[in-house]
Amino acid sequence: MAGSPFGWIDEQERVRRSAGLVRTLRPRPASSPLLDLASNDYLGLTRHPEITAGAADAALRWGGGATGSRLVTGTTQLHAELERELAAFCGFEAALVLSSGYAANLAAVTALAPHGSLIVSDASNHASLIDGCRLARGATQVVPHADPEAVRKALDAQQGQAVVVSDSVFSVDGDAAPLAELAGAAREFGAGLIIDDAHGLGVLGDGGRGAPQAAGLSGADDTVVTVTLSKSFGSQGGAVLGPARVIDHLVNTARTFIFDTGLAPAAAGAALAALRLLRREPERAARARAVAAALHDLLTAEGLQAVRPDAAVVSVRAPSPDEAVRWAADCREAGLAVGCFRPPSVPDGISRLRLTARADLSDDQIAQAVRVISRNAPDSAFITGS
Repeated sequence: MAGSPFGWIDEQERVRRSAGLVRTLRPRPASSPLLDLASNDYLGLTRHPEITAGAADAALRWGGGATGSRLVTGTTQLHAELERELAAFCGFEAALVLSSGYAANLAAVTALAPHGSLIVSDASNHASLIDGCRLARGATQVVPHADPEAVRKALDAQQGQAVVVSDSVFSVDGDAAPLAELAGAAREFGAGLIIDDAHGLGVLGDGGRGAPQAAGLSGADDTVVTVTLSKSFGSQGGAVLGPARVIDHLVNTARTFIFDTGLAPAAAGAALAALRLLRREPERAARARAVAAALHDLLTAEGLQAVRPDAAVVSVRAPSPDEAVRWAADCREAGLAVGCFRPPSVPDGISRLRLTARADLSDDQIAQAVRVISRNAPDSAFITGS
């Protein structure tokens, strides 16, 4: 009898386990005593009563699901309001809401890089941008991380249409891309610019309007921005922002928009409520950045190797994948939830604890988090001589 057609999976599982890279699902309870520095709830809005009420009201009015694709029955008045207000908030002509940030990145990259074009992609871009490049019909050239000169050289060798693709804030270390310089390089060669602002919206820019706004790129006719509604806005979904003709093009060509069920009304309602709250309370963005800076300063004062954050992500280097897993588990036992990034999720192969600052954390909670992390750190995680 022939063996199982999926027998090869067993060998891959053995290799993962021997390398300490097995991942498991851990359902979280509805409420938890853990101090949360693992989620992407940058503004602390996921459980805010206005956001949960926005979700509940939308579900009661429009139903539990969108019922179909956006072009059939999946567009409600709520989707249209969210798109108008999101575009205005970020300073762009139009917006298109999709079911996830991942879908938004696939839509933008595949629809704006046709056959014969060049995609210049940062080496540290998020997996969704990488997959967009793989699915696009254009050719992709990966350039060194945050290197505008490398982008310029790649574009100089291209004679036709081109687009530059980059995260605004990179999700592993929390460092920001040099957006103004990237825009300058793209414009020098007539290329478009696609920016994934998943980790910038709600944290950077004037009142949280995002990294492109901070870089002076809002409303530019050569710039397209993707965002997620699942981080600072405490909801679910994603969106593409840009010139109206680009958004119209996506409506007619982007497969992850055309052939996907629309974003659930509850998620749209929650995101719209979060956007309106942020407009009223713009200080939340500055507080998220201040919490991240405090975490960095206190951790480095303890002798740990933390990367200085440009937004709300703080990365703390771990000695190995196994020690990173144990470190995160020990923190959890001590009442603190932290992220744990290991290969292949990290492009440089270096394992990390990944902390996400939240605007609603108190100074006492920041100090508590630093105590737990430093007390449970492996000896080899500290800088020699500290």
